[in-house]
Amino acid sequence: MSKWLNPRSGLGIALIAAALIALPFVAAMGGQAWVRILDFAILYVFLALGLNIVVGFAGLLDLGYIAFYAVGAYTWALLASPHFGLHLPIWAILPIGAGLACFAGVVLGSPTLKLRGDYLAIVTLGFGEIVRIFMNNLNAPVNITNGPQGITLIDPVAFGNFKFSGTTQIFGFALSGPQKYYYLLVALAILVIIINLRLQHSRIGRAWQAIREDEIAAKAVGINTRNVKLLAFAMGASFGGVAGGIFAAMQGFVSPESFSLIESIMILAMVVLGGMGHIPGVILGAVLLSILPEVLRYGVGPAQMALFGKMLVDPESLRMLVFGLALVLVMRFKPAGLWPSPERKREMSEIRQEIGK
Repeated sequence: MSKWLNPRSGLGIALIAAALIALPFVAAMGGQAWVRILDFAILYVFLALGLNIVVGFAGLLDLGYIAFYAVGAYTWALLASPHFGLHLPIWAILPIGAGLACFAGVVLGSPTLKLRGDYLAIVTLGFGEIVRIFMNNLNAPVNITNGPQGITLIDPVAFGNFKFSGTTQIFGFALSGPQKYYYLLVALAILVIIINLRLQHSRIGRAWQAIREDEIAAKAVGINTRNVKLLAFAMGASFGGVAGGIFAAMQGFVSPESFSLIESIMILAMVVLGGMGHIPGVILGAVLLSILPEVLRYGVGPAQMALFGKMLVDPESLRMLVFGLALVLVMRFKPAGLWPSPERKREMSEIRQEIGK
């Protein structure tokens, strides 16, 4: 029975495809807010897969990854809004946003080539904060980003006359804006996953793995560690730029508050929790950490009322407490992640055996 449900079998692929197609309609039964939660979960999959290239494949700690998300979002906002009177199509904006984010990744990677561990984390953290502050203050003497007020009335994604905002009748089905974005995001997510799989099993992917395991040994066997590490930063950043562009189009508004340090930490937690370097694990971590807090947000209040008849603890505070406790427990009992790669699982098993001795 299990072989028929294998994702590589025809039946397995058909079942997964049917589930993905039906999911936004099932979620819509609870309200369009749940469809938007699904949309943001897929956006976080983009970001987690991009960061996984840097952290999981190349072994480089990056706490400023949200900066590339901001670059992509502001690129869309500036090129598709009344702010500068530009309304370019998606075919032009997404490549520009990915290219600018890629360039920002190289700018970040260049001065950090000789840094490792805590020092690399501090530098990347600073880069993320610099970009956020830069966007916050670039409204004088020339108003480019509109400062803390943000940019509004951003154009949605559109293909010709077909816009992803509002409700559209397609084959007798009424598709809301969030549902249309869901299908677009799923299509892009499949493309991103394929690219990641190809990268992981390519010569470049093996070079990243060699650097992660032992940079000195990698350099000794002829790997150009400088260029390979820069490529990791650039490739990871480009995915963040694409995700940022779609985020701006979905929201119709961007401001510096959306790109704070806590977002970078959350994306890093998704990679670590799911299983660094393992693409299915990273996807699982991104989906769980983006949906679980929202489930707790809507469930904590009613649960207290059902158990105690009144609100004892503020739902927001209790939500974060339960969320943090769940993370601690998972990392205590599953230090390699919820779905680690076989290599990572074996490494952790060997480490535990060494500690036991």
